[in-house]
Amino acid sequence: MSEFLQQVVNGLALGSIYALIAIGYTMVYGVLRFINFAHSDILMLGAFAAFFLAPKAQAIFGAESVLGAISVILLSALICAAIGMLIEYLAYRPLRDRPKLTVLITAIGVSLLIEFGCQHPAVFGPNPKAFPKLFPAADYHLQGLTISTNDMVVLGSTLVLLGALWFMVQRTKVGAAMRAVAFNHHAAALMGINVSRIISLTFAVGSALAAVAGILYALKAPAIEPLMGIQPGLRAFIAAVVGGIGNLPGAALGGLLLGALETFAGGIPGVSNYRDGIAFAILILILLFRPAGLLGKLQHEKV
Repeated sequence: MSEFLQQVVNGLALGSIYALIAIGYTMVYGVLRFINFAHSDILMLGAFAAFFLAPKAQAIFGAESVLGAISVILLSALICAAIGMLIEYLAYRPLRDRPKLTVLITAIGVSLLIEFGCQHPAVFGPNPKAFPKLFPAADYHLQGLTISTNDMVVLGSTLVLLGALWFMVQRTKVGAAMRAVAFNHHAAALMGINVSRIISLTFAVGSALAAVAGILYALKAPAIEPLMGIQPGLRAFIAAVVGGIGNLPGAALGGLLLGALETFAGGIPGVSNYRDGIAFAILILILLFRPAGLLGKLQHEKV
């Protein structure tokens, strides 16, 4: 039982990171109806932003200071929010009235540009870099369970961010405008909503969440490098589809489920090497038997 509960804790910590990334995917899809494949690279940029900001914060607040860590996370989120808005303005906004396939190919191109551009020695370089410790590292033992401070930070941060996002979307005018644009952007424009501003804000919020997820992922990873966002980004995309692409609670649920399944699969002898295969098998089953996802709804389109 203690081993089972330990795997649950590990799965929730990993699934929380997937949930934060998946929400960014599903927010953009809900508003623009396309997949922003560059979203996983924003995760990497957030980790590198924290990598360069951490020494300066530690010089001001001290090593492994909570205030320093919070300042690093907030500044990294702001930087990535600005990058997300810039990508939307330069790459996606000119193609807003073009076919979705054009935008999809552009998103793949932007992703490859960021990944391989950051491998240039003048940027980050291709070599992995050890991520600094932002929080005091400690393990707490409770009835056979081992809970690290990193796991506590991941779970706590995810709960706070998901609660703040739900409040923004459901209880503020900006959130109402987002929901209106997602429902029908032409009607939203007729009602006086600045559609371009709302779309930019959506990219900013999604990119900020990806930056936080990148930092949390880097805390659990041994090192960071320019291609670090590919695997967690791909799994988060699967989580968004499993939960219901375009559905925020579905993205969170899909991330938690995928993280738990991946963790349990990794603990079974002979199955740990097939964790990626299990994730894609789940995706195929969901697409076959419930194409809209666990919490999604089928939308009929007139031809």
